[in-house]
Amino acid sequence: QVQLVESGGGLVQPGESLRLSCRTSGLNLDYSAIAWFRQVPGKEREGVSCSSSNLGGNYYADSVKGRITIPRDNAENMVYLEMTALQPEDTAVYYCATAGKLYCSRTGWARQYEYEYWGQGTQVTVSS
Repeated sequence: QVQLVESGGGLVQPGESLRLSCRTSGLNLDYSAIAWFRQVPGKEREGVSCSSSNLGGNYYADSVKGRITIPRDNAENMVYLEMTALQPEDTAVYYCATAGKLYCSRTGWARQYEYEYWGQGTQVTVSS
């Protein structure tokens, strides 16, 4: 059974950095693409980034490009979302998700319906 558990959210000030964690189980991370989404009340989930396994491509939303990295530790079954220069508009619940596929879809990685498994989310609030 595939399970994803996010952690690391919290309250940060504008300009600060934050690292979110996604602990995975029930899958082999060596062969699994993991995506990060975020959602604010009243809006659809927005694709933030997608990390492909091994030699696959990674993708980033324009709104966060240059401010995030998505390292992973496959041996520890962990995927991370590292964000810098956070702004109030980054406030959201952040989710990790997977479809159990090797690579992120170049054209569909940011569509929530591409993913079957989701974590419960972790709240990030950027405010002074």
